[in-house]
Amino acid sequence: MPDPVDFYFDFSSPYAYFAADKIDGLAASFERDCVWHPIMLGVAMKETGNVPLAAQPVKGPYCIHDWERLARYQDLPWTMPDPFPIATLAAARAFYWLWDQEADLAKHFGMECFRAYFGRGEDIQAVETVAAIAAPLGADADALAAACADDAVKQRVKDETGSALEKGVFGSPFFIIDGEPFWGSDRMWMMKRWMKSGGW
Repeated sequence: MPDPVDFYFDFSSPYAYFAADKIDGLAASFERDCVWHPIMLGVAMKETGNVPLAAQPVKGPYCIHDWERLARYQDLPWTMPDPFPIATLAAARAFYWLWDQEADLAKHFGMECFRAYFGRGEDIQAVETVAAIAAPLGADADALAAACADDAVKQRVKDETGSALEKGVFGSPFFIIDGEPFWGSDRMWMMKRWMKSGGW
């Protein structure tokens, strides 16, 4: 089987929400797995000197409009959450704890976190909130909450973020396919061509 598609994202990234809905299907169409890597986008922004899209003059209102439009196009539930953006440490820690048990469960949880935040406008910063999201999926909510406070799980998120930065990841969503970087959900058409042709 070819190497997997690596999908880097922050749970507070709207464009990652739209990408998450499609990336596994795209990878599977080329008989590839997809490895999800939640990271802390704020760390990357410090490296690049960037600021959240919605806070940027002129660009911010356009992006908010674009997110609403993309949601309609992809038929995904959408609401502009408040507060936005948020720190998503709890969701990332919970994700990696679940990933080490069952990757499909972790992905299902990840998508439900996206839907909670961007689909229903729920603040997902609290450990109790992400535990409540995971419980109906079959996860042990108490064990998950405890894991979010575990030093090894906390370090895992730091290490994954650091590793992503070393690989040149600077935004969300960001994909790496056979060593080739692609930034943004609007590059998924190019990723499809790349996998189909073997690159150019």
